[in-house]
Amino acid sequence: MAELSRLPGPVADLWSWQLDGSCRRVNPDVFFHPEGERGPARRSRDSEAKEVCLACPVLAQCREHALRVREPYGVWGAMTEDEREAHYAGRGTVPAAS
Repeated sequence: MAELSRLPGPVADLWSWQLDGSCRRVNPDVFFHPEGERGPARRSRDSEAKEVCLACPVLAQCREHALRVREPYGVWGAMTEDEREAHYAGRGTVPAAS
């Protein structure tokens, strides 16, 4: 679960970047895996989500948000759940933005 204490309050200016996200024009299922999805299917879906993210004008804000609040699910800012967990544990690097 996201750490709610890390989320900003209900100030529209803090959240307005989300209105410009490329993900708003894509089915959300691309960014969140169904229960039990593994292997090539999951890698393929994650890759599709990351392609959307890498062309997104708010990639940096999205990634920073996901890392700050420790988003537990989905692809955010071109990072998967596993990549964010590796980053928190100091085992991973943040993928470069194009």
